Amino acid sequence: MKPLSECLILVVDDAEINVSVLAEALGDDYEVAVATDGRTALQAVAENLPDLVLLDVMMPDMDGYEVLARLKENPATADVPVIFLTALSDLESKARGFRLGAVDYVSKPFELEEVRARVRTHLSLLLARRELARQNEILEEKVRERTEELVLTQQAAMESLASLAEHRDPETGGHISRIKQYVHLLAQTMAEHPTLGAIMTRDYVEHLTLSAPLHDIGKVGVPDHILLKPGRLTEEEFAEVRRHVEYGRTALESAERSLGLRSFLRIAKDLVYTHHERWDGTGYPCQLKAEEIPLAGRIMALADVYDALVSRRVYKAPLPHCEAVLIIAEGRGTQFDPDLTDLFLSLSENFRAIAIEQAQDDEELEGLRRPCGDLPD
Repeated sequence: MKPLSECLILVVDDAEINVSVLAEALGDDYEVAVATDGRTALQAVAENLPDLVLLDVMMPDMDGYEVLARLKENPATADVPVIFLTALSDLESKARGFRLGAVDYVSKPFELEEVRARVRTHLSLLLARRELARQNEILEEKVRERTEELVLTQQAAMESLASLAEHRDPETGGHISRIKQYVHLLAQTMAEHPTLGAIMTRDYVEHLTLSAPLHDIGKVGVPDHILLKPGRLTEEEFAEVRRHVEYGRTALESAERSLGLRSFLRIAKDLVYTHHERWDGTGYPCQLKAEEIPLAGRIMALADVYDALVSRRVYKAPLPHCEAVLIIAEGRGTQFDPDLTDLFLSLSENFRAIAIEQAQDDEELEGLRRPCGDLPD
């Protein structure tokens, strides 16, 4: 913290004797500058910002009230404490000064010990405020660093968990990368929408995007002979595949209990467990309907289906982008949230661009680049 002896005091008074007395009284303890009129005082403040101003009220041309008003209207000088020097004793004059922002009054003729005491008090308060502000800046920086560290830790945890599914299924790696971009595109556009944005906060967008790679984490619990089967699944096998949402939720619930109910894993759990629910209530595992389905699940359902349609799988060839868009449009209000479907249709070319960038083979690329006819608005 700056020592009191290095503080600069500007003494402003049109009576040279007053300036001399105050400069001599304060000069041994502080740096002192002087001015004998308002305009010179403002110029001195602009050239070398003081830590405190002792300001005469009654001066010709520009009185102390006007000088104070100009100091307060300038952001660079607004926080400089000003002590008025005045022979005025009426309450209204003092009240006017306090309304303008003066911190104190010293009455003329001066009692020098009183002047020294008031100056020391207000400079000490000023330095304490500055030190508090400095400590707050340090604290805020530490909070920023800790927050960034936490985000990186969360991201590492998400990607590490998601990599489990990637190692089980060689097709999942590209799927995870694309899905993350699709989800972020939908969520960010929704956040900027004039009506839909009210329910999509910045934190939700970040956590949803971070959670997206985990949507199929439960597939680590599905046996390889079912997960990688190239042909049609039996009813029993399909029932086992459906259980991946339960496996995923169970794993995340365990982590959530360790991290607390307000953990970022709450969104991940919703996303993992409900992304196969349908708007009309015919999905799984709980047959949730419409807005009973968490928003994370509704967003993921749409992104997941688009990627599944346009990508190659062990059991299917990729569909052209335009056909995938039509299928999703037809699912509006049955499989998918109507508002999110409309949002997807407005962003379909952005989805196409993401898919093209990460296409796995020439057949996928050809279908993605094929021009479309008339698509739903």
